[in-house]
Amino acid sequence: MAEKSTGKSTEKSTGKRTERRTEKRSAGILLFHGTGPATEVLLGHMGGPFWAARDERAWSVPKGEYTEGETPEAAARREFEEELGLPPPDGELLPLGSVRQTGGKLVTVWALAGELDPGEVTPGTFTMEWPRGSGRMREFPELDRVRWLDLPRARTRIVAKQELFLDRLDALLNGAPLP
Repeated sequence: MAEKSTGKSTEKSTGKRTERRTEKRSAGILLFHGTGPATEVLLGHMGGPFWAARDERAWSVPKGEYTEGETPEAAARREFEEELGLPPPDGELLPLGSVRQTGGKLVTVWALAGELDPGEVTPGTFTMEWPRGSGRMREFPELDRVRWLDLPRARTRIVAKQELFLDRLDALLNGAPLP
């Protein structure tokens, strides 16, 4: 089976037919406050039964998927509000680039200096069959907790591929080249 990348889509040719599928992409905002060792980032613990008993590598930048009709920056702002129930604070978005997560999704993130009270968060929800195979649909929060974490602690909690965003934020705040 041959696979050919065509920008935002992938074509798979099996010899009999060509299948076209759109690459999954997400965008998000990494909110931060403080400077130097006092820098903290706002992360959300992923909701749902898979993540319920996990803490390490179970936290994420507030983000979500977008499609071809939406810019990544607009999606990042929309998803921030959908996931947290609050609009992102005003301010300049600082690009932290993109990373490809283990499942293949391309994630683009911006940093934003600002304040937000985690106690005011009203997370969005998603619906899934649970337990799997039961035929029962249940609703779960997108994020079941939101916290400010200093960078060393955030590095142990954030999903592994997103750790690069913390490194890039740290470099950006310290005037170093982005990794």
